[in-house]
Amino acid sequence: MSVHEEEPPESFSKRVFYAASLAVAFGIVACATTQSAPTPTERAADASIAGQVRVALNSDQQLYARHVDIWVNQGVVRLGGYVWSPEDFALARNDAQRVPGVKAVEVRMELLRGGMAK
Repeated sequence: MSVHEEEPPESFSKRVFYAASLAVAFGIVACATTQSAPTPTERAADASIAGQVRVALNSDQQLYARHVDIWVNQGVVRLGGYVWSPEDFALARNDAQRVPGVKAVEVRMELLRGGMAK
C-alpha cells in the first residue's frame, strides 16, 4: 500500500501566481524591446520640440521653469524636475501642449515646498 500525500492548496496557487507573474514579465520585456530606434529625422524633430518647449516654459512670466527637465520621444513630451506651486503643473503642461508637433505631455514633476520635495 503506497502513501500518497496531496499538495496543500496554497502551494498550487503559489505556483500559478509565480507562473502568471513570469508570463507578465516576459510580455513586458517583449513589448519594450519591439520599439524601433528613432531615425535621425525623428531625433532632430524631438530635439526641435524640446527646444521650443524650453522657450515656451521660460517665456511664461507666471512660471519659474529653471528646474523643469524636458525629454521628448516621438513627439511625446515628458516634464520632470521641480516646480514651486501646484499651479505650476498646469502652467507647464499647457505651455508644452501649445508647441507645434507635441502629441502628448506627461507631467512627472515634483512639488518643492520649503526646500524639500513632497
